[in-house]
Formats: sequence, structure tokens, C-alpha cells
Amino acid sequence: MRVNKKYSCLPAEEKGIHIINIRAIEDIGYDQHESTLLNSLSKNPDADCKYGLYFRDGKRKVDYILVYHYKKSSAGKTLARRAQQNDASVRSSKQDQPLPGKGVQLEMGDSEPHVDYHEDDKRFRREEYEGNLVEAGLELERDEDTKIHGIGFVKIHAPWNVLCREAEFLKLKMPTKKMYQINQTHGLLKKINSVIQKITEPIQPKVAEHKPQMVKRLSYPFSREKQHLFDLSDKDSFFDSKTRSTIVYEILKRTTCTKAKYSMGITSLLANGVYSAAYPLHDGDYEGENVEPNDRKLLCEEWASYGVFYKYQPIDLVRKYFGEKIGLYFAWLGVYTQMLIPASIVGIIVFLYGCATVDENIPSMEMCDQRNNITMCPLCDKTCSYWKMSSACATARASHLFDNPATVFFSVFMALWAATFMEHWKRKQMRLNYRWDLTGFEEEEDHPRAEYEAKVLEKSLRKEHKHKETDKEKLTWKDRFPAYLTNFVGIIFMVGLTFAIVFGVIIYRISTAAALAISSTPSGRSSVRVTVTATAVIINLVVIIILDEVYGCIARWLTQIEVPKTDKNFEERLIFKAFLLKFVNAYTPIFYVAFFKGRFVGRPGDYVYIFHSFRMEECAPGGCLMELCIQLSIIMLGKQLIQNNLFEIGIPKMKKFIRYLKLKRRRSLDHEEHMKKKQRYEVDYNLEPFAGLTPEYMEMIIQFGFVTLFVASFPLAPLFALLNNIIEIRLDAKKFVTELRRPVAVRAKDIGIWYNILRGIGKLAVIINAFVISFTSDFIPRLVYLYMYSENGTMHGFVNHTLSSFNVSDFQAGTAPNDPLDLGYEVQICRYKDYREPPWSENKYDISKDFWAVLAARLAFVIVFQNLVMFMSEFVDWIIPDIPKDISQQIHKEKVLMVEVFMREEQGKLQMLETWKDKDKRKGENCNNHSPSLSRSRSGSLSSCHSYPLDV
Repeated sequence: MRVNKKYSCLPAEEKGIHIINIRAIEDIGYDQHESTLLNSLSKNPDADCKYGLYFRDGKRKVDYILVYHYKKSSAGKTLARRAQQNDASVRSSKQDQPLPGKGVQLEMGDSEPHVDYHEDDKRFRREEYEGNLVEAGLELERDEDTKIHGIGFVKIHAPWNVLCREAEFLKLKMPTKKMYQINQTHGLLKKINSVIQKITEPIQPKVAEHKPQMVKRLSYPFSREKQHLFDLSDKDSFFDSKTRSTIVYEILKRTTCTKAKYSMGITSLLANGVYSAAYPLHDGDYEGENVEPNDRKLLCEEWASYGVFYKYQPIDLVRKYFGEKIGLYFAWLGVYTQMLIPASIVGIIVFLYGCATVDENIPSMEMCDQRNNITMCPLCDKTCSYWKMSSACATARASHLFDNPATVFFSVFMALWAATFMEHWKRKQMRLNYRWDLTGFEEEEDHPRAEYEAKVLEKSLRKEHKHKETDKEKLTWKDRFPAYLTNFVGIIFMVGLTFAIVFGVIIYRISTAAALAISSTPSGRSSVRVTVTATAVIINLVVIIILDEVYGCIARWLTQIEVPKTDKNFEERLIFKAFLLKFVNAYTPIFYVAFFKGRFVGRPGDYVYIFHSFRMEECAPGGCLMELCIQLSIIMLGKQLIQNNLFEIGIPKMKKFIRYLKLKRRRSLDHEEHMKKKQRYEVDYNLEPFAGLTPEYMEMIIQFGFVTLFVASFPLAPLFALLNNIIEIRLDAKKFVTELRRPVAVRAKDIGIWYNILRGIGKLAVIINAFVISFTSDFIPRLVYLYMYSENGTMHGFVNHTLSSFNVSDFQAGTAPNDPLDLGYEVQICRYKDYREPPWSENKYDISKDFWAVLAARLAFVIVFQNLVMFMSEFVDWIIPDIPKDISQQIHKEKVLMVEVFMREEQGKLQMLETWKDKDKRKGENCNNHSPSLSRSRSGSLSSCHSYPLDV
């Protein structure tokens, strides 16, 4: 018969019975009459336990699942059938089976399959570990009779006393019976809020947790001594599923398995393959006709659906289901996406301003005017010929769309936007901390990681062998020095590899431009620059996507060899390395175009060469800003479409399809098992394991860099980021709800190191935009010309002022064009973009005074812009308080109310003591008034009088 009682620590030998033998006899059909009777009585045992959400008694909820592999004989079922037909005797082994459950491994005497020592060692560790879990108060139930061959499941339930004990240890804040009114706005603010609520009602999710609260329960760290403060009317729902799984996970982490000199928690057991997976269960199915209402289904309908992209996120329900850490990520992503709306609107206005004024831009009109007849010097040696400046008319007009006075304003706006966004998030974070009862939460030091304990154990064993020392060891910097050295060399090598790839793309651009210039068609020559730029950017994009994945793996490996002590240290070091490598990988090509291309070209007759054959690239006559815009837009959009969305959708779908094919193959092998409905823990086992929030944050942080760092060259970046994030929120939500195992809820009061990275990017954005406006665009040269050199106070003559002259007779030997008459006339003087003395000057081709005047103005602009914007950002930071006033008042009110509760409790205790003392005093007086004989005859009453205070 199947045993469903809680596992007892008493060994089976002392009870005089072997549990596994009874189960084996039942499985082969020896006790077939009784089992037939049970099967006829119970209609569907799986439905009683809600298909794996409860133990088989249907009462105890499954809070956590441990999964392990075991070797099962392929002939097990055949042997069982033969035994059932022939009523063969079963030879039982002396192995203990500590957990009640169905489907144990059959062992048939001499035909017992060979099990290697490695599997035996894993089984022994599992038995000891599970025994320790039971001693810690958890209740376990095993299931090996599943549709997945060779996979066993251990279901874990935390009873009420364990939940109370651990909640007190973890200092979990739980709602008390005391309720209080939340301060409401009055007057004009109240009317404004009511109007906003009515307007935004259609975009609010239909979730109870999202509705505005008028009252709130007072929360207090749970204490078993003060259980009377808490509302325990429904003990089953007092600790929700998220809290229960967190409590069980804490027990799993600190419970050890000490066999063979190992001290292992669940993380170490998972790393060593003793268990293959450990996860809490989802609340139920999210789709189907007869699905019971649950939080997962509600999240799928109101959050993880593309049809509700216009609605707010039900952040409180997300936190309730997934925990504070994941809730904070989606809250931050929502705030970031909302803040992109005003930035997108301003960016569109700036772009439209450029479109509206393109026909009034005098420099581009001069470049497009064919009457100017400006002949430009060749772009490459020999194969390239002279060309007309008017042929670059389209590039010049397009450059004005992004290189106009409005972009300077937009750069200042985005710097202030970044500061406002950070302040807005801090305030939102404090509101969430108040709502989620995290105001007094302080993160405690986590348990050491399994790898760290293994290294410490290895070090202590080595010392014990040499010096017989048994002191508690820890890893010092000397132990980690080889890992630190490897990290330093590895990161330098990876950064060098990125630079080398960018340099290779530069060589490609130069050689391709020279090759395309040989083309005899005029259309081919005119589109050389666009073709080279577009193809080079696509190559850069492909390389960036590939290296992103490679650098992510390398960063994890470099962090693992450092052996950080805790999971928090591991995560922070991994984030730093991954961000550094991915930042360099994503932005190096953009930095090259913005600050290096065209800076070290030289001049006609004295060009700078790479490998003595390739001439350095030049910027277009309109500047490099247009090319920077193309580079930034293609890389940003390509990363978002391919890496972020296509990979996130495509790879999970492909893995799901592969799992479906494997399942289909298994179903064809066993039709009976196919007909059974899967248990909840079997369905969740087939989902992808949760890999952490680092990839999600990294994706958004890199995007934040695209939006802020080079926004002066691409005002539409916030718009494309907004469109991507609208999809990204629902895509991530769908992934968390439908395609990932339920992660363990982790308490957190902020987004951690990511906030510091965001602040760093915001500060860096001010400096980079100052240099982009100053050195990459023509904004400063135009101002210098307008106020220093213009004769009539207009921009007429600006193009001619920025061009220097070169006598073609001064070309170096072998560098002059092969076809000097390509334009139909002989060229004596050609022009090139630079500030140099003319060939008829005494110091011909030397740098002119105009160059130094423009450089001084550029440097002055960088200093003024940087300090002004930094000051304005700090002013925004200072003027906006980190904690909203109403939240600080509510926190203070909670403290006062809690003091009142305890004061009333103390007063009640004192009154009770005084009452008891009065009663005791009266009873003592009554006893003293009685006669001695009466006292002796009523000695029982006297003894009860004197014993009463003792009982109290």
C-alpha cells in the first residue's frame, strides 16, 4: 500500500520493516487484489492533488521541487510483468527508502543491473541531505513514476511551525491586524488626481492589486511570541506561495551534506550533479478552458500579452508572484519607458526642425550650387580622380537634418532628462519600498557559494596534510592572485581584440573605396561613400552581436575563476566585467567615427599611410556627423531587432520545438504514459531555468548608452528605444510567465550596482556630447566664421572659408590621378577641407591661424557646456527630494502607530497583572479570615490559593 505519512527519522531496520521492499512487492503486483480495490475506490488521484500542486493527500501544498537523475533498468517493466504473472518471489535489498512515494526502482536479485560507484555516491548524498531536511522540519514526498524516464522528483512542504520559525529568522515583515488610513491629497491636487485617474482608467490593468489603496495594514517583522498581533484567521494564505518558496530555499541553502568530507548546500549539490534542478512551482496553467483562476493566468492576460501593450504594468502582482527583485526590474523598465516619451517627442521636433530648415541652410545651398565650380582633390591615390563638390549635395543636405542649432539644445535637454530620470526612479523606488514593506530592510550577508566552500576545503586539507592545522580557512588575495592576473590579461586581450576588429573594418573601408573608385560608371563613383559606409556598418553589427555572446561567456568564466564568496559578490563582479567588455564592443566603432576618422589624414602631397599603402579615411565635405548618425542608427536598431527581440523570441521557440520532438518520440514509445496528464512539476521541469536578470539589465543599459551618449548625432534614438521597449516589456513578461521556471523570490530594496552604472553613463554622456558638438559637427566653425570672419553677418562664404587650396604639381611621385582630365578640363588647383596656408604663401601648407582660433573656440565650448550642464544636473538632483513628502509622512506615521500598539499592549499587560494581584490579595485575605479547623478541612482550597500566582 502507498504510504503518505511524513517521513520519520527512525531507521527502517529499527522498525523491523523495509519500506522499499513493500513498495517493490506492490509494484510487481504481489499485492494486486488490494491495489485493485484502491484503484477502484479512487477515481483520479492526480486530480485530488491538483496534478502535482499538493502532496497526494491533497492537503499539503508543494512549496519546492528537487529533481534528480537515476538509472532505471530498461527491462524493469518486462521483469515486473513476468513477476506478476508467475507470482515470483522478490529478493529485497537492504537499502532504506526514506521518502514515501510511488515508483521505486525495482531490484531483481541476480538480474540487478550494475550501478557504478558515482551513482551510489550521489544516492547516498541525496539520502543524507533529505534526512537533514526532514530533521529541519520539512516534509518530503518522492515521485519516480513520471512520464519523464530516469527523472525523480522530491516534493517539499513546509509546515506551519517551520514557516513561523523561518519567517522570524528572516525578519519578514508581515501585515498585522492594525489598519490605518493613508493620507489623501486635498483641494486642487485631489481634483487633479481624480481627473488623471478617470483619463487613465482605460489603460489601467484589471488587477485588484493595482487599484489605489485607501487603507493599509501596519506591518511588523514576524515573531512567534507576538502572533496575536497578526491576522492568522486563514493560516493557509497568511504566507503566500512566493514567501513559502523563499523560506524553503533558505533552508535548502543552509542544510548541509557532510558525507565524504563534503559540506554542501543545495547550490553545491546542484553543481556536482547530485540534483539536476531545484525550483518552486508555478501556481497552475495559464491557458486552457477549465483552468482554475490563479495569479499566473491573471498575469498572462493582463501583463504578458501584446494586446495590452498600452496598459500600465501590474507591478504589485508581479512582485507578489516573482518577488521584489524581479518586480523592481520591471518597475524600473516601466519608468524608463515612460520617461522616453517626452524625450521622443522633443527628438521628433528637433528632427522636423532640421527638415523644415534644410532649404534655408546657406552652407548646404553653397555646396549644392554647381555655379561655384569647386574642384576637390582626389579621395585616394592614382585610381581616384578630381571631383566636384556639388556631387556631395545629398550628403550635405542630409547632414543638416542632424547638424543644426537645435541639436545643441537637444543635447542639453537629454543631459537634464537623464538626471530627472534618475531622480524620478529614486522617488518611485521609495514608493515601492513603502508599499512592499521594505523601508527597514537591510540585506544580510549571503551564504558562501559552493565553489568558494570547495576551494576553502581544498586549502584546509592541503594545510592539514602539511602542518596539521585545523583553523578556519578563507581565501586571501594570494590565493586569488593567479585569477586576478588571468582577469587582467584576459580583459586587456579582449579589448585589444575589439580594437583589432575595428582596425580591420577600417582597412576594409579604405580598400573597398579604392576598388569601387575604379568603376567606370559615374553612378558607381558617386555612391562609393554610401556603399562603403553601409557595408562596413553591417559588418560591425554582425561582429558586435557575435562578440557580445562570446564576451558574456568569457566574463562569466573570468568571474568563476576568481571564486567570489557570495552570490552578491559574484553577480557584481560579473556585471562589471560583462558591462566593460560589451560597452567597448558596442561603442568602439562609433567612437572611431566620432572622434578619430578624418583627424589624422594629413594633406594632399603629404598623406598619412597605413602599411605604406592605405591612405587614412577622410570625412565627407559636410563632416562626419552624418556617417556617425548612420553608424549609430544601424547598430542600435540591429542590436534591438536581431539580438534583443529575434534571439529572445527565436531561441526559446527553437528550444521548445526540440523539447516537443523529444517528447513526441517518447510518446510513441509508451502510449500508456502519453495518455496520462502531466504533473505540475513535470511541466515546469521542461521549462527553461531562470538565468538571472543580468542579461535583461545589460540589454537596457547598453540601449540607455545609445540614447544618451551620442544623442547629438541621432535625435531619433529615444523614439526607436521607446518603440523597442514597448515590445520588450511584454516580451520579457511572456518569457517569465510562460517559458521560464518560476524563479525563487529574492528580497531587494533597489536595483543594486545598475544604478551606479546608469549614473556613470549619465555623467559620461555630458562629456561625449560636448565633444561631438564641438569636434564632430560644424557648429563651432560656423559660429567662429559668423562672428569673426563673415563680412555681412551671414553664412555666405563659409564653405569656401573651410577649404584650403593645393597645387597639383606638388603631388608626390606616383600619387597623382591616372586620369587628370576626367572632369573634361585640366586642374591646376584643387581644394581640400582643412585650415592651412595656400600654396602661394611663404609658409605654404602650414596650419593657419584660423585653425587655432577654431580649436580654442571648440575647447572653450567643451569646458562651458560640460560645467553648465553638470551644474544644471546637480541642481535638478538637489531640488528634487529622493523621498516623496507623503511617503516620508506615512513612514513616520507607521512608526508612531507601531509605538502606540506596543504601548497599549504593555498597558494591557500591566492592567492584567494588577488585576491578578488584586484577585490574589483578596483570596489571601479570605483564606486568612477562615478558622484553623476550617482551613485544615479545606486544605485543597488553601493550596489552590497559594498555587494560583505560580500558575499565572
